[in-house]
Amino acid sequence: MKKIKIKSLTFGCLVACAMSMNVTAAQFKIALGGNEGSGQYALSTKFVQELEARTDDTAKLFLNSQLGSEQNTVNDAAIGALDFSVVAINNITPFSPTVGVLTLPYMIQTLDEAAKITQGEVGEQLINNTIRDAGVRIVAWGYSGFRVLSNSKRPVKTLDDLQGLVIRVPKNEIMIDTYRSWGINPTPMAWASLFTALQQKVVDGQDLSLIDIKTSKFDEVQSYLSDIHYNFLVEPMIMSESVFQEQTPEVQNAIIESGKMATAHSLEFLKREEALAKAELIKRGMEFDEVDESEWIERATTAVWPKYYESVGGVDKINSILRLLNRPEVN
Repeated sequence: MKKIKIKSLTFGCLVACAMSMNVTAAQFKIALGGNEGSGQYALSTKFVQELEARTDDTAKLFLNSQLGSEQNTVNDAAIGALDFSVVAINNITPFSPTVGVLTLPYMIQTLDEAAKITQGEVGEQLINNTIRDAGVRIVAWGYSGFRVLSNSKRPVKTLDDLQGLVIRVPKNEIMIDTYRSWGINPTPMAWASLFTALQQKVVDGQDLSLIDIKTSKFDEVQSYLSDIHYNFLVEPMIMSESVFQEQTPEVQNAIIESGKMATAHSLEFLKREEALAKAELIKRGMEFDEVDESEWIERATTAVWPKYYESVGGVDKINSILRLLNRPEVN
């Protein structure tokens, strides 16, 4: 009997240990709007690799808006129904308006400026603001490049060429008002509906990074690319703040460190892949046109910036960023 008792206790310990391991090891869900090969995918796969190397936790990616539109996933993360999501910064703005400073037309004019803003004091403030306002924490910054304009009808080299085209934009007021400043009324539409809308000629064009245009095969439904630079596509990975606070200090630190590694990887990915994407799209038959943006810049900054001074944190906040970038301040 004694021998049987020892075996019973040993088996019980094994079961208890196994149950404990199952409880402590998390299986996180990460939502992406993008597909394999996109900037979002590069950021996410690096994050998962680093997190799984540092913890017993695992994470699964859900691509192509499987878990809902980007704005819906922000809301789901805010209420703790989703662990992580990678979204364009403009889709966080309705929940935390100060991040809209990154969407102001021509605010970010180079990759270096994007990195300097997001990885410094300004970035830390925006992280804190999204926690406060939206209940989500930015744990990594993704960089996907400038949103170039594509369309199926004609080359666009001037604002006159743009007139009459039906252009899709995300559901973001700053981006909508930017196109209005250029003389057209754009069509707000969720990302998941865009390819079909282009294919069926519901809209003539859209703007997106070169990498995303390539991986999404927009060359199949678009013929012309215009090299505009009004919006640098910053795509952070967000995490539900309530889920973050449920983790041990060790896991929290692992998440933060994994995010830093993913951020650095995203920078290198963009530097390596953007020019390759451009060359591939031209090879596939798309026409690529340079644009003199002088008038585009003048109209957008004059009409749009003042309208959003208050919501993005005030003129002083904007000027602090402009000083950081060694650019002229605004009044």
